Amino acid sequence: MSTVTETLHVSGIRCERCVGRLAVALEGFEGLESASANLVGDVTLSFDEERTSKDEILAVLSKAGFREAAPFGE
Repeated sequence: MSTVTETLHVSGIRCERCVGRLAVALEGFEGLESASANLVGDVTLSFDEERTSKDEILAVLSKAGFREAAPFGE
């Protein structure tokens, strides 16, 4: 098992309900070990890269209305 931890900046998180929606979208996701989000839009993901990928997780987030935001300056 190879666990990767990565923090992304995600647009669409503006309130506690948004954080809850994000949690529901990721609940039970195969290969995702943990996820935490704050109201600034930082989402920290730990996942088993042998069972899933960042792109697969981002696809699920996108379906729930969240998008990875470009880092400042890009």
